[in-house]
Order: sequence, then structure tokens, then C-alpha cells
Amino acid sequence: MAQQKGIIKLRGTIGDITFYKTKDGHLAREKGGIDAKRMATDPAFQRTRENGAEFGRAGKAGKILRSSIRTLLLNAADSRMVSRLTQSMIKVIQADLISIRGLRNVIDGEAELLAGFEFNIKSTLGSTLFAEYTKTINRVTGEISITIAPFVPANMIAAPSGTTHFKIISAGTEVDFEAETFVSANNETATLPWNMLPTVAISHINAVTANSTKPLFLAVGIEFFQEVNGQFYALKNGSYNPLALVAVSGL
Repeated sequence: MAQQKGIIKLRGTIGDITFYKTKDGHLAREKGGIDAKRMATDPAFQRTRENGAEFGRAGKAGKILRSSIRTLLLNAADSRMVSRLTQSMIKVIQADLISIRGLRNVIDGEAELLAGFEFNIKSTLGSTLFAEYTKTINRVTGEISITIAPFVPANMIAAPSGTTHFKIISAGTEVDFEAETFVSANNETATLPWNMLPTVAISHINAVTANSTKPLFLAVGIEFFQEVNGQFYALKNGSYNPLALVAVSGL
């Protein structure tokens, strides 16, 4: 691909050259590629078709997982989160040792590989929250929970400049990747002051289906606020709010 220079930036196709805009700037490339019919039938492209099928499956799996925690993601995701999650889903699918290549899937893969995934690379939970917490996924009861003992916010939360308050947020979600459905529950603390006074103990119990046979996930994050004249405003539009998958239970 080539970088477009000059004052006038083009979009569209002229002859065999396609002009388009990306996050990396205005680019241009020559039209080309392999005929779609040949790609779909030629044995030489069998591996390409298999990879494409699994990539598509990873994309759908990432989408349903994101949808299951959409409320939390509204203010805690970086611009490349979708592609990063898709790549992580591909690793989950490739860990499927049962299905043949091209038919590998999340259910028979290793969903646990998603544990630790950070949705906002600008501000990760691991580099923000230093208070110890207990995370639990109880399949029998369907309770997906997190417990944090009392802690001093200014010492245990690395907050961005301008922070006056924060919330601890969490979600427990049960995802059926085959049916593309989910059951989820969310929790959040009150808006707490970011200061030297200890918090009370925090306990979130997010209930999904008891005795579920589907993958279960626990997401935990922090939302930062600035108080101005008695009103709380999302700090920097939430761009530094961390959110991560802290626990995952496959099957």
C-alpha cells in the first residue's frame, strides 16, 4: 500500500487504484486479488478457506462476548479492542483439539485463555487496581462474584490526573457462543471519593443460570470521575477507565 501525500486526499477507485482512509492515514493500493469462485472451490485454497471460516467464527464470538458486557464497555475500551479480542478468540479456537481444522470453535477450545484480557490498553486494570480481591465463579449456584476488603483508594488505585471519585464495576456473564445468546448481570459501587479514607468492604454477586454448561466470565473495572459543583463527570470521557476479564470458566 502507498501513503497519499498532498493537500487533496482521495477516496474511492480510479482505474485499478483504490484510495481509502484508515487510522494510519490516507492510503492507496492497486486492485487485485483472486477470483472469488476460484477461492471457494480450488483445492489450492483449502487452508485459506479453513482459516477464513475460523476467523469469522472468532469475530462472531468476540461480538457476542462484547455484547454481554456492553454496559461496562461503553466507557472502557480502546480503539483497537475489537481486533485484539478477535485475535485472542482465534487462539481460543486454535486450542480446540477435537474438531477438524476449519471447524474448530470456542466451545471445544480453551476459553480460559481469555482470562486477563484488557479491554482498554490505555489503562489496564492490572496497572490501576492494587487492592487484593477474591474472584469466584460458582457453576452450581450461578453466582459470579468479586470481593474486595477495605482499602485506601489513594494508595491502592492509580488514578489519572483530575480524579476526585471512582466506582468499582463488575459483570458476570454466561455466553452461548453457538446460539449467540447470553445471560448477564452487572454491579457497581456508589461513587466513592478517591482519598486517604478506607472504603468499606466491597462485594458484588452477579447471578446467571445455575448449573450452566456454558462458558462463564467475570469482568471487573473502574470508572473515574471528577466532581464539579456537586456534579460528577466521567473523567476524560472515560478514556482511562480500565476493564478486564479477571476470571473465566470454560467447561
